[in-house]
Amino acid sequence: MAHQVDEFRAYRERMNEAILGAGNLTIGRFFALDTRAYEPGALDVRTKELLGLVASTVLRCDDCIRYHLDGCVREGTTDDELFEAFAVALVVGGSIVIPHLRRAVEFLAELRSAGRES
Repeated sequence: MAHQVDEFRAYRERMNEAILGAGNLTIGRFFALDTRAYEPGALDVRTKELLGLVASTVLRCDDCIRYHLDGCVREGTTDDELFEAFAVALVVGGSIVIPHLRRAVEFLAELRSAGRES
């Protein structure tokens, strides 16, 4: 069942290598900034991943939602916490985010399944 998880991770890694391999300084700096933004600071990584998840859901970016769901699961976020974050995203973003919530919940189930298979 975890094929979406494996495919997502492999595709992301492959394409990031291709993008960064082009050597564009601006793109490289932006990717580095994005990475640094999710490092521990005044907020812990888990909180930052939840914030990223809410923002990504409101912006309706399925790849970003998957990325942050993966991070949230890695950081030990519970389903109850994730659904509270989804609720905030729904209130902020409105009903237009519902299709993205559906895909997020499907991907979450696969992440949880993949974790049990490890």
